[in-house]
Amino acid sequence: MVSANAASGMAVHDDCKLKFMELKTKRTYRFIVFKIEDKQVIVEKLGEPAETYEDFTKCLPDNECRYAVYDFDFMTQENVPKSRIFFVAWSPDTSRVRSKMIYASSKDRFKRELDGIQVELQATDPTEMGLDVFKSRAN
Repeated sequence: MVSANAASGMAVHDDCKLKFMELKTKRTYRFIVFKIEDKQVIVEKLGEPAETYEDFTKCLPDNECRYAVYDFDFMTQENVPKSRIFFVAWSPDTSRVRSKMIYASSKDRFKRELDGIQVELQATDPTEMGLDVFKSRAN
């Protein structure tokens, strides 16, 4: 079952919401990478809880857009362990213009489907979503 978006004609596969809820409530995954395929958003890759930030960044292609969700663990200044759910809109400069437009026009609608996103990052190259960026945005 898919829910369609009248504005961009983009549908979101139910699996996207299901896997996101599992990440959010059960912490089943460290990250999820989504891609747009045949006018719908689908789950491309699920990262196991033990996987690292480096594993996550390796899943993002150099020249194709993706959406991703990353469950970021960190320590507060009071040494309290916390986590934040990041939504990453990955749109490398080297990706096709049409692809960038499709991902950009569908992003807000898709993000709304994922109830519980805490921080949004837009990145066109790896430095814009480095660990230091995650740390500074998490607090």
